[in-house]
Amino acid sequence: MRRRLVGTALRRYRENVGYALEDAAKVLECDRSKISRVETGQRGIRPKELRELLSEYGVSENEQEALVSLARRTGQHGWWEHYADVLPEAFVDYVIMETTAAEIMTYEAQIVPDLLQTADYARAIAAADPGYGTDSQRAEAVVAAKAARQEAILGGSGRLGVVIGEAALRQEVGGPDVMAAQLSRLGEVVTDYPSITLQVLPFCAGAHAAAGSASLTILRFPDTPSLGVVYLEALAGGVYLESQADVAQYIRAFAMLQASALSIAATARLLRG
Repeated sequence: MRRRLVGTALRRYRENVGYALEDAAKVLECDRSKISRVETGQRGIRPKELRELLSEYGVSENEQEALVSLARRTGQHGWWEHYADVLPEAFVDYVIMETTAAEIMTYEAQIVPDLLQTADYARAIAAADPGYGTDSQRAEAVVAAKAARQEAILGGSGRLGVVIGEAALRQEVGGPDVMAAQLSRLGEVVTDYPSITLQVLPFCAGAHAAAGSASLTILRFPDTPSLGVVYLEALAGGVYLESQADVAQYIRAFAMLQASALSIAATARLLRG
């Protein structure tokens, strides 16, 4: 997915300056087929080559930095390195994008989002996942990875917008004590994290903009307003949408979700209750 994002951006920048594939190939002194494979996401591109192309296309330094961060190889410096044996490669690809993002917008209808789960709540979710079976050690490693992911995102400078369906607050995951602690944690998020906007979509909201989706996340990247990705989670992996039209449609839907949801103050009151 990261290769597709970078490749799509490169093609758009190239076409904006009127370059053909052959013109871009001359910049890197390579065959036009290499440029074509990079732009279609079939192969990656080294940061040095990426910078050469972006500079030739007149892309600003800030935009270059965002794209280079996305293009870096999976093994380079990140919390996910310590959990490579338990995190699927496709999910590592996602968390690298998530870590790079300047803004994350997420909606969950049935469960508390990963980024806001307590450890005990996460354990209860893992225990119910048939993918872990009786492998409690692997499940515990996944819980630890989730905590590291939370620290990276919540301690960063990006913005996080969250809408949670009221059902997620009523579904008793892990028992009363686990849920009490989880709801308390959500209450802390509302009051103690100015970079996080947390709202609850109440049952009384009725039909809403994301009624056909139980889980969605939108990632937007620093200094690149035309670059974004939508991730629709599913039991057997997820689906990515990266076209500008699709991303814009989901951003509008998320804004409508926020408008239908309780205000931040009303969300805080609901959580306290």
